[in-house]
Amino acid sequence: MLTLGINAAFHDCSACIVRDGIVLAAAEEERFTRVKHGKRPVPFTAWQLPFHAIDYCLREADAVLAEIEHVAYAYDPWLQLPAGSDALSLPLQPSQAGAAQAPWEPLALAYVANAPRQLAGGAPHHLRERFAGARADGPYRWHFVEHHRAHEASAFLAAPFDDCAVLALDGRGECATASYGLYRDGRYRRLRQLDLPHSLGLLYEAVTAHLGFLHSSDEYKVMALASYGQPVFAHALSACVHWRGDGDCRVDAVDCRALFGEARMRGAPLLQRHVDIARSLQQVLEERVLQMAGWLHEQTRSPNLALAGGVALNCVMNARLRDEGPWQRVWVQPAAGDAGTALGAALWVDAQQRGDGVRRWQMDHAFLGPAFSEDDIESLLRQARLPYRRAQDLAGDVAALLAQDKVVGWFQQRMEFGPRALGARSILASPLDAGMQARLNLIKDREDFRPVAPVVPAEHAADWFEGARDMEDAPFMTFTFRVRTDRVARIPAVRHVDGSARVQTVTPAQNPALHALLQAFGARTGVPVLVNTSFNTRGEPIVCTPRDALESFCTTALDALAIGPFIVDKSGWGQG
Repeated sequence: MLTLGINAAFHDCSACIVRDGIVLAAAEEERFTRVKHGKRPVPFTAWQLPFHAIDYCLREADAVLAEIEHVAYAYDPWLQLPAGSDALSLPLQPSQAGAAQAPWEPLALAYVANAPRQLAGGAPHHLRERFAGARADGPYRWHFVEHHRAHEASAFLAAPFDDCAVLALDGRGECATASYGLYRDGRYRRLRQLDLPHSLGLLYEAVTAHLGFLHSSDEYKVMALASYGQPVFAHALSACVHWRGDGDCRVDAVDCRALFGEARMRGAPLLQRHVDIARSLQQVLEERVLQMAGWLHEQTRSPNLALAGGVALNCVMNARLRDEGPWQRVWVQPAAGDAGTALGAALWVDAQQRGDGVRRWQMDHAFLGPAFSEDDIESLLRQARLPYRRAQDLAGDVAALLAQDKVVGWFQQRMEFGPRALGARSILASPLDAGMQARLNLIKDREDFRPVAPVVPAEHAADWFEGARDMEDAPFMTFTFRVRTDRVARIPAVRHVDGSARVQTVTPAQNPALHALLQAFGARTGVPVLVNTSFNTRGEPIVCTPRDALESFCTTALDALAIGPFIVDKSGWGQG
C-alpha cells in the first residue's frame, strides 16, 4: 500500500511517500524550485501544491500518481466550513468565528478544499508523466488530515518510543495552536488542545516581525539573538501569557509597540533594546512550555516526551525541557515545522488503513531526499570545465583540507529532510580558530550574531559537551548543550555567547562518510569535532542537486568542494 503525504496549506510545502508503514522518501518543495520555504504563507498561494517534491517521491517509489492508494493532505478545511459545503461553491465566510482572522482566508480554504482537483490536473507540463491518469476522485482515496494530528503523528509514529507523551506546538492549524496527547499500546489519544487566538507560536511570530525579521521564517534568528540580551521585558510579556494550571495557556493580544516601543526596520542596527526583547520573549516561551509539559506529564506519567510543531524547532527551549522537565527522554521531530506534517499525515493514514497497530519504522536519520550517482556528478564537473580529482581516501583528503583552515562544501548521499543540514548538504570547517564563526557568517552573508553548530562522533560527545543523558539521541541538532569548560579553548568557533552549542552527534550507522571524516580530522588535530552549517547562502534553500552545489561553491568564498568521491579545490585556480 502506497500513501502520499502532502503539506501545502501554509509554508514549507513538502511531500512524503510511505509503503506499508515504511517511509521511502520525503522532501521540501523549496529544494527543487529554489524558492525559500516553497512559498509565502498567504491565502493567495494556498493553491500551490509541491509538485516537484511529489514527483521526486513518486520516482523513489517507482510509481505514478494513479498507482497511489491513499493521499493524505495535512490540513482539513472542513473543520472551518459549514456542514454540507461543496468545494466548488464555498461560502464567503468560514463557519467558526475566530478561526479565520484575515479577510482573504476563505480564499485559502477554497483552494485547500479543491486540492484533489489541483493535484489531478495542475501539475507543470514537465512533470506531467507521473501525474497522468489521475482524477480528482481517484483512483486513490483522498484524506484531509487535521493539521495538528499530522504534527502529532510525525512525532509519535517516528520517535523511538512505544510509550510517549506528545506535545505539538505551532502558530496555528485549522483552529488548534497546541495539542497534548498520549501514545500507548499502539493507540493515540489526544488529551487536550488549545485554540485560536491563544498561540505561543503566533506570539513568537509577532515579536519576530516587530524585531525586523521575517515571520514564519526568521524565528530561529530571534532565538540566537536572545542569548545576547537581558529579560527586562519578561515580566510585562509574561503578564500577557496566562497559565491556568489545567493545561490551558491563554495568550492576550499583544501590542508590541506599546509594550516594547517602536518596531525595528528590517536591516536597521540592532540595539540593546532589541536583544532584550528577544531574551524576554525566549524566557517567557520556555517558562510556559515547561509548565505545559509538566501538566502533560502529570496526566500521562509517561517517561518519554515527543515534540513536533514549528515551536519545537526552538532548540534552547528543548534543552530546558530535557534538563528541567520530568522526562527520562525527549525526542524532537527533525522536520518539526510544517514540512514534517507531510510525513505525519502519510504515517497516520497508513497506520489507520493497515489497522494492525504495528509500527514498522522509526526515524533514525533524516536522509530521505534525493541522491545522485558518481556518473551524474562527474558528467556535470566535466561540463562545467572545473578541475577536480577523485579522492583515494575521501575522509583523509578532506580532513587535510579542513586542518589547513579551509572551508569545504560537503555534498554526499541522500539530502536531509527538514531545515537542518546534517552532513549530506553541509558546509564544514575547523572549530579550532575562534574567527571561523565570523568567516562562515561572511561567506554565507548571515548576521554576525548567528552561531554555528558542532558535529561530533556520538562516542566522543561526552568528552566535549556537558549535560547529555544519551548523546546518541542528538543526531538532529534539536537541542543545545554546554561546551565543557576544559574544552572551550579547543573549539571556540562553536561556542555561542551563552556557552552553549547546538550539537549534532553522528554514528557510523547514521552517516558513515561524515563519521569517518570526523575521525580523520580528530586523528590529525586531536579534536574530533567540526563546524557544520547548511550548504546555502542567505535567502537560498539548502542545495539539492550537484548543479546547486557547484553554483553555490563557485559564487562564494568556499575553498573546496567534496562532491561524491570528487574534490574540487580552488587553490591554484587561475594559475598557469
